[in-house]
Amino acid sequence: MNASQIEKNVTALVDNFNKEEFVFDLLKAYGISKTSITRLKKGDFNLSKVAGEVLYKSKLLFKEVASGHLLNTIDELTKEPDTLKHNPRFVIVTDYKTLLAKDIRTGAALDTPILEIHKHFGFFLPWAGQEKYTQTNENFADRKASYKMAKLYDILVTENPTIYEDGGHNLNIFLSRLLFCFFAEDTGIFSIEGLFTDTLEQHTQKDATDVHWFLDKLFKVLNTKNNSEEAAHFKAFPYVNGGLFRDTIVSPKFTAAARKIIIECGDLDWSEINPDIFGSMIQAVVNPAYRSGLGMHYTSVPNIMKVIEPLFLNELYEEFEKQKGNAKKLRQLIFRLSKLKIFDPACGSGNFLIIAYKELRKLEIQILQELHPLETQHSIVFTEVKLSQFYGIELDDFAHEMAILSLWLAEHQMNKFFVDELHGFGKAKPILPLKEAGNITQGNATRLDWEDTCPKNESDEIYILGNPPYLGYSRQDNIQKEDMKIVFSSIKNFKKLDYIACWFIKGSFFIKNTKHQYAFVSTNSITQGEQVALLWPNILNILEVGFAHTSFKWTNNAKGNAGVSVVIIGVRAISTVQKVIFTDSIAKKVNNINPYLLDTSNLIVRSSFSTLSKLPIMIKGSSPGDNGNLLMEEDEKNIILKEDPSAMKFFKKYIGAREFMNGNLRYCLLVDENNYTEAVKIQPIKNRFDKVSDFRLKSTKASTREKAKYPYLFDENKYQDSNSILIPQTGSERREYLPIGFFDKSYVISNAARVIYNAEPWLFGLLSSKAHMVWVKAVAGRLKTDMQYSNTLCYNTFPFPDITQKQKEQINLHVFAVLEEREKHSGKTLAQLYDPNKMPKGLKEAHHQLDLAIERCYRLKPFTSDTERLEYLFKEYEKMIHKNTLLEKVKKTRKTKKA
Repeated sequence: MNASQIEKNVTALVDNFNKEEFVFDLLKAYGISKTSITRLKKGDFNLSKVAGEVLYKSKLLFKEVASGHLLNTIDELTKEPDTLKHNPRFVIVTDYKTLLAKDIRTGAALDTPILEIHKHFGFFLPWAGQEKYTQTNENFADRKASYKMAKLYDILVTENPTIYEDGGHNLNIFLSRLLFCFFAEDTGIFSIEGLFTDTLEQHTQKDATDVHWFLDKLFKVLNTKNNSEEAAHFKAFPYVNGGLFRDTIVSPKFTAAARKIIIECGDLDWSEINPDIFGSMIQAVVNPAYRSGLGMHYTSVPNIMKVIEPLFLNELYEEFEKQKGNAKKLRQLIFRLSKLKIFDPACGSGNFLIIAYKELRKLEIQILQELHPLETQHSIVFTEVKLSQFYGIELDDFAHEMAILSLWLAEHQMNKFFVDELHGFGKAKPILPLKEAGNITQGNATRLDWEDTCPKNESDEIYILGNPPYLGYSRQDNIQKEDMKIVFSSIKNFKKLDYIACWFIKGSFFIKNTKHQYAFVSTNSITQGEQVALLWPNILNILEVGFAHTSFKWTNNAKGNAGVSVVIIGVRAISTVQKVIFTDSIAKKVNNINPYLLDTSNLIVRSSFSTLSKLPIMIKGSSPGDNGNLLMEEDEKNIILKEDPSAMKFFKKYIGAREFMNGNLRYCLLVDENNYTEAVKIQPIKNRFDKVSDFRLKSTKASTREKAKYPYLFDENKYQDSNSILIPQTGSERREYLPIGFFDKSYVISNAARVIYNAEPWLFGLLSSKAHMVWVKAVAGRLKTDMQYSNTLCYNTFPFPDITQKQKEQINLHVFAVLEEREKHSGKTLAQLYDPNKMPKGLKEAHHQLDLAIERCYRLKPFTSDTERLEYLFKEYEKMIHKNTLLEKVKKTRKTKKA
């Protein structure tokens, strides 16, 4: 459902206001199906049983309240954990006079008379899959223009059903020309203010039947050097060129409503529009199916600055400060600026390039202001920083067109700023006719030769930057998988890498044996787990990480990207220049930055089949391979026991990660060759064995078919007749601690968990510690955003010193304290107890004391941060690996001597 239709629906809701049906009519207005609303009314979908409340999962929490209680109620509801666990996008309260609403994801709020809700229909657009544009530096003009263009787009697509037959290319060019005309008539590019809108309004019919003819003619005029033969109303339009109006296109047909919107768009003040947020505006304009997944998203200016400042801008400003007072050196710095090349190989609508361009222009102005009083002979100065220094590759056709347009508009804005700031001695060349705007190539950056877009010469200084797309291997489509094969053609074992790894590899090849550098915003997964060993040895064998921003929450306006944890990594040739790690905007000078973004060596943690720290063996739990026939719920077990109580000896409690975390319990049949004959005399058990046998015989694997002879045995039986420690295989990285289980021999641990048998309590304490958690977060693989605990990668590699019996006994006391605190909250599940937002204070304190005991095994001084913990652990890991390597060499030498 498009924005225009939604606005009509909400207006109709107000015109036919019915307080009993209001919340249901509101949802219906945004395209929620009648079936869903019917079930919501019946109570099937309403998760709240409170009168006057509607809690619709992922959509809303709605509550009727008495007048005077709106603010307090919405404040309470938006802080209620039980409410928010169902992820309502909006919380709405009303007394049917005033309506208050809060967008839980963005924090945006709405306060409106309920009968004026149609004026704010855009607030609830996420229900229709249309994310609103929000940005800290947004202004009214940006937002208003976005919504107007969205309405225009919807009408044009509806009225021109064949508009996408060329893939939308014609429409893309049309819209970029339209945006240029709006901007040009408000910023002095066209000599008369309002020229475009006024001419269209005066020289087209109100029914809009001739608007497309008018625009076709105008676009031809804007590409004509001599328009003296044209009608009088076209003569005022200048020659634009620059490629924007070069190609002939067919304008879409308009309706009277579309004509009205285009005139309303022209009435906005487009001089207030920021070219660097055009990408976000487009997301509110183009079809969601067309825009999603193509990497066309707006990145906030503060995040772009996190890339360009340490990549090149800080160093340029340092050079400027150093050379102040030296006219010759300042001239050389301006010359250097004029020769820089900035290249974004996933440029979207050009955000990174535009901000980089603006920042270089601002620096140039400051240098010229410093230079002017130093020189005796003065002349008019022009900018030396040109759009031709900026390069980009973009897959999406529309974003490609917008990148070109936005760079032109940014140039025009900066030219005006240049003239204003330099007080009479700075001048700008006329923007018209347009020059070529940068070097923006439309295509697939993973398959194009980057040097074809951005040629590199020996004397060049090139900085590659951007925010390439990131997709885990399970989310890559067939084309992207093929892209990976092409980029990694000379590299093995790449299939589990994130898609963004293509940009890191191609960037590394591009800057190899040069002084060029690159820096990308990236998913943090390439600095964690198995991806580290797959990617970074191919980069750090010839290059180094020069700076990095450790993991932080991403703030951009792309649909589906909210809450993503990202890093920023700058890569360069091996250098003596100071390396810097940024954590929460605090810069730390370091000696090295390893693939985990820590100040330790580049040693990579690799899977090991033996424990580094002489810890007991951890194995995968037992796998039944039974199609569910050796497992059962408690009621199924009880039915068998009711028929034959002697069957009790064949049952064990069966527990995996899910059961452990959520407080559930299942049972399994655990039978061996010694008691099989007795077990099959019990008919319900025999029936289950027969089903297991049938299931295994149908397998395509010969080894499984062979096991059909022994249907009473687990496919993989790891059970030992002793106590055990359970470690969930999958866990949330939000948690501060790993929830660990301690069980007696009546439990069989499933293959959805890892297990240590004959375990002592102190080991439970070690695995429950913050030290172990930060290690796991760093080295574990990921399934989506969840950590995948591996005995070979997380446990066997964990560095821990040999400790005395007295130290173990001290740790045991703290373990018992943790277990006691858990027992105090036996009504809650482990998932609830270890939720960082809900963890009881007593349990948290018990874990803190346990942490101190564990960390005293490493050193007496407590750690002050997780970063400090992790860096210490990596150094310990390196020492232990080195020691083991030396021991292996000694053993080999002795064997050789004996031989």
